[in-house]
Amino acid sequence: MSEPPGAAVSLAEAPPADEPSKPLTAQRVQPLRRPGRWIATAVVLVLAIQFVHGLATNPFYQWDRFGYWFLRPTILDGLLITLEVAAYSAVLGLLGGILLALARLSKSPVLRAVSWTYVWALRSIPLIVVLLFLYNFSALYKTLSVGVPFGPAFFSFDESKLATDMVVAVIGLSLNEAAYAAEVVRGGILSVDQGQHEAASALGLPKSYQFRRIVFPQALRSITPNYVNQLIGLIKSTSLVFYVSLLDLFGSAQTMGSTYPGDIVPLLLVVTVWYLILTSVVSVIQFYVERYYARGATRSLPPTPIQKLRTGLTDLRARIRREAAV
Repeated sequence: MSEPPGAAVSLAEAPPADEPSKPLTAQRVQPLRRPGRWIATAVVLVLAIQFVHGLATNPFYQWDRFGYWFLRPTILDGLLITLEVAAYSAVLGLLGGILLALARLSKSPVLRAVSWTYVWALRSIPLIVVLLFLYNFSALYKTLSVGVPFGPAFFSFDESKLATDMVVAVIGLSLNEAAYAAEVVRGGILSVDQGQHEAASALGLPKSYQFRRIVFPQALRSITPNYVNQLIGLIKSTSLVFYVSLLDLFGSAQTMGSTYPGDIVPLLLVVTVWYLILTSVVSVIQFYVERYYARGATRSLPPTPIQKLRTGLTDLRARIRREAAV
């Protein structure tokens, strides 16, 4: 019986068994083309280059005067006052915020009402109004006393002698900061899983110990980024203390601008650069604080900028080797 013609042809075309098969050629996967992304990148680069070129070549900015004023003792003295006011206000504001948050979460209706009223009032009143009110506080109360309400006073003191410009600025910023920090801290405490509270209570731990060692360290993961935003806003808000006769960084530049009206723009640039430096330092500290409190909450800690740079260089070298091999 004869075989079908198709079968005979397929057997004739089949390669011998002892002949080695040809290796498959490597096929390179082409990435998906994204013209919109390239166009947007090109537009952004052109605009950025034009902006930098304008900063560098526009004589109106007077970069020689900027260099003259940047490290002048007057500017540095104002910078030191800005740092002092921001540091004191940040610490006192955070402590006040913690107390207000605990009062808001307490079971006492009086504490909850007082805390809510304080937060509501201080978040509603502009900061400049608070500072000006405190600056003129001695006109309302020339002396302050501590004693029994509607009764004898144990001791009294002259308010005008204690309320210096620095004290007024720190108290005003701290009162305002505490109102916002209270909500940040309260939100961080509420973000802790309820099982953590129940487990700590089941172990019979005191409430203060539960808060200090279990609840608050976990809440800091949520508090840190939000409060750092508040801290950056606080650093910029220190420019308002100029209106209570305290020569901070902005106040010093404003005073020098009145004396040298031709250097107003360079002085404003000096203030801008110093504020950029301060907020950048705070942002770097924020990254490492967040990384510290991320331990145990994530499988791997976020890489530091140096680690990202090393990884990027390693990937670039590997890509160059692959391109050369092809």
